[in-house]
Amino acid sequence: MSLLKHISIQKAGLIILLFVLMIPCKSYLQVIKESAGEVIISSDSYTIRLDLEKGTADFTFPNGSYLKNTVATLQLKNGVSYSSAGFGHHSYKISEISDITVGKSISFIHTNNNEDLQLVQYITVYNDQGHIMLGVAAKTQNDIIESNYIAPLAILPQHSGKAYVPSEAPRLLDMPFDNDNWTKLLTVNWNDSIRSGTGYEFTALYDYETLSGLVIGNLTHDFWKTGIRYTLSAAKGFLDSLIIYGGAATPNNKWLPNEYGGYDGTHDVVAHGSMRGTSIFAPLIFLGASGNITTAFKEYGRMNAKISGSLNWKGYAPVYWNSFGVEDVLGYRKTMMPSGVAKISDFLSGLKNFSRYSPPVLSIDSYDQRIYTTDILKSIGQYAGKHHQQMGFYFIPFAIWTWKSGIDRDKLQHTDVYIRDVTLKDNNGKTIIYKDGDFGAYPLDPTHPATRQRIITELQKARAIGARFLKIDFLTAGALETPRHYDPNVRSGLQAYNKGMKMLQHLIDSILGPDIFITHAISPAFPHQFAHARFLSTDIYSHFRDDIDGFPHHGSTASSMISNAHLGWMQGTLLPYSNLDVLVMSHFQNNPAISEKEVRVRLFSLITLGSILGDGSDFRKLVAKERAKLFLDNKNVADYFAAPKAFEPLKLPDGLKQDQQISFYLSGDTVLISAFNFHPEQDFIQEIDSKRLGLKQNMKYMVQDFLTNRVVDNLEANQPRVKITAPKADAILIRLVPVK
Repeated sequence: MSLLKHISIQKAGLIILLFVLMIPCKSYLQVIKESAGEVIISSDSYTIRLDLEKGTADFTFPNGSYLKNTVATLQLKNGVSYSSAGFGHHSYKISEISDITVGKSISFIHTNNNEDLQLVQYITVYNDQGHIMLGVAAKTQNDIIESNYIAPLAILPQHSGKAYVPSEAPRLLDMPFDNDNWTKLLTVNWNDSIRSGTGYEFTALYDYETLSGLVIGNLTHDFWKTGIRYTLSAAKGFLDSLIIYGGAATPNNKWLPNEYGGYDGTHDVVAHGSMRGTSIFAPLIFLGASGNITTAFKEYGRMNAKISGSLNWKGYAPVYWNSFGVEDVLGYRKTMMPSGVAKISDFLSGLKNFSRYSPPVLSIDSYDQRIYTTDILKSIGQYAGKHHQQMGFYFIPFAIWTWKSGIDRDKLQHTDVYIRDVTLKDNNGKTIIYKDGDFGAYPLDPTHPATRQRIITELQKARAIGARFLKIDFLTAGALETPRHYDPNVRSGLQAYNKGMKMLQHLIDSILGPDIFITHAISPAFPHQFAHARFLSTDIYSHFRDDIDGFPHHGSTASSMISNAHLGWMQGTLLPYSNLDVLVMSHFQNNPAISEKEVRVRLFSLITLGSILGDGSDFRKLVAKERAKLFLDNKNVADYFAAPKAFEPLKLPDGLKQDQQISFYLSGDTVLISAFNFHPEQDFIQEIDSKRLGLKQNMKYMVQDFLTNRVVDNLEANQPRVKITAPKADAILIRLVPVK
């Protein structure tokens, strides 16, 4: 029996329902060789070797990547630890399966004489898939076992474990748990001084020059927060340890850099909750190698969608205006107010291309409810409706922003229950602080009836104003660990979060109806299936680099692209679209003004990553108006954002430095190429293989500027390479158009 069939016991019918989504396209039939000491399962995409004497497993891939002498580990709450290699007997079973599609399940069974507990590793391979799925279960016949740490894949020195990616420039991706605090994805280099750490949910070991490598990631996101602990070897391309485990719960540490343990973790102050029963299952792990990690990541994304589902969006992608770039939190500066929103509506109505495909959305962000009452928002919606515009609605389901002194004194908004009785608690019974400050944010229990009632009232307000677009924020708060939830059957923060998100989705459907566009702001990367779009990084303020004088040292286009460039594969697999936050045409809140070039570079970043189009400008200002006509009302821009699609990386960001030089392409009859040069002093020159771009043989191409259609170059038929140049501190977006 496959591990997916174990999962389907808890998720009745889900896998069967999603079976039809898989269309076989290639054969990866396995060859099995069995002997007394080992069993080898191989296909064109992998070789799996089970050592029946040591209890270890090897995974080898055609691009030269491998994981050798891997084990599964378990730590029980009573302090006893197990490793698959530590058992006395190792056996296996191979079964034919038909769940997602047809394949084989290999059970690697580890037992001891006179001991009830056994570890069973489940290795699943499919006849039409090139990846491997790996899980582990701890089982007993009668005894109840409990654990908050279980690793389906561990490479450990004591078992001579090794991981390797062949490369002269090897890299490892260290992914933050969520998109908060302007924490960037970390590209770890074997030459770095710090070569160990913990990432979350997925990683890649790859060659920086060719992008060939191995993707490893969690496929189940209903109980465990999955950590990825690593230690690089002194030898290039080798890892001394790599542990993929369920049970990650890491606190913030303001004394450390964001990406090195400062704010890249789960933000927990309580240990991860424990799974309990006669069978305990680890996260299900994806292993997939490819000559291009983007290909492997897309398959990883598709497998997540097949297992957990995903939202679809019919029709054109939405376009929107959001008040946060003008008004700031709660509108306390009073720079916009309802009359100002009406002027924004008036101006947007004149942008015919911007409005061509989808009625623009007006979204008032993190508003002061004394200013933006339901009646006021409703009146704005009625006014916007005259311009064929829609309303958006902002809310926070699993956190409450309030004065610290009000936690014990005040009742939760829209309920008759005190805030203190709904918040998540630490081990001492005190309310956990999610965002510190005299006026701070505090996490709410997603399983508490008062949380549900508050959400219902908020959604009723959204219905009253006719909202068709929801921006949902600070979702990570609902996933924080706590010793106990209101629902006693919930045993982990992520389990509570899943329950809360399912409840939220049901309420959205029942109160607002179908076709409500949902975008998540601050949130974990997984579970993904409750959104149409998600911020890939924290709020972006549109200045060029973090280190420009007068601007915040975060939220720049360069800084955001350090993470976002690695995550374009999420669009079209996990989510219909991404969301790179709004453009601003002149300046963000009280920040200094940005240049027209900076606006253009930010626009190109949205296009490149498959984002929906949003703007946060004050269109009462002349400069903002003129630039909106140039960029937002551009026909090519409008046509593209009707159905945005993420480009494929050609050159990815490397490390955390600001002067990145990166490039992408989008194939098709017409090929798009974008290149970003955040280096202030050097041009970015790159020659790209024409075959990689998918250019047709014996075909000439003209090279057009994307915004203006101006011809900037010509390509001869069968030209082997395409040369692009992005000037220093600039970006380009070009179109290669075949000449018939």
